[in-house]
This record gives sequence, C-alpha cells and structure tokens, in this order.
Amino acid sequence: MSLTLSLLPDAHAICRLEPDASIPDWANAGGFISITRTSDELSIVCLEANVPEGVKADRGWRCFKVEGPLDLSLTGVLASLANPLAEARINIFAVSTFDTDYLLVKEEKLMRAAEVLIRSGHRLANR
Repeated sequence: MSLTLSLLPDAHAICRLEPDASIPDWANAGGFISITRTSDELSIVCLEANVPEGVKADRGWRCFKVEGPLDLSLTGVLASLANPLAEARINIFAVSTFDTDYLLVKEEKLMRAAEVLIRSGHRLANR
C-alpha cells in the first residue's frame, strides 16, 4: 500500500488530564486537535505552543497526515506506516479519524521517519 502524507507545520504535545477534567479552552485553539476521554484519563493532542506550563504533557511531536479521505473498509493503513517505523526503532503516536489517520513522531526522529516512510513506498506531499 502506497500512501501520500503531508507534514503539519507545527510541533504538538500529547497531554494527560484527569478523567473527569473539563476540556480546557487552550486545547481547542487551532490546528490539529484530538481529544479522547476514557474512564482512566482525558488525553489531548494539540499545538505544543498552546499547552500551559504545569500540564502533564509530552512535547516535541511532529504530525504526518495521511491524505484522504480513506474508505473505512481499507485494511493495513496504519500497519503500512507503523511497521517500517517500528523496524527502524522510531516510536509513534497514532490518531485515527473518520476520514484519515495521523501519525506523530518525535521531532528529533522526524527526518529519519520521513526517510523510512519514503523507502517503504510512501510519498511526502510537501517535501
């Protein structure tokens, strides 16, 4: 499977709040945002610049968007991205939406991740 990806321009953070926390205003401020609530936590992925000091967050993530929309019946989309990156020992954080998938990698591994994805047959649209 060959996919076209684009790189979002800004750094993101992955934040963890208490499961009963309200969604903070800073989480909804522009760019790519993912908010997931479970019985254990409230996870927020958002622009790093919006996250206040003192919030439990892992900063310095860059985000690849799989150009879509993708049909929900497709299989192996994430595997075609995650497997070569795992073999290259590059950790990921994946987010799926109705239309497509997003793959976050740490900033310091961004260039290596791009090389691995290209070698695996994928295309970077803005490169």
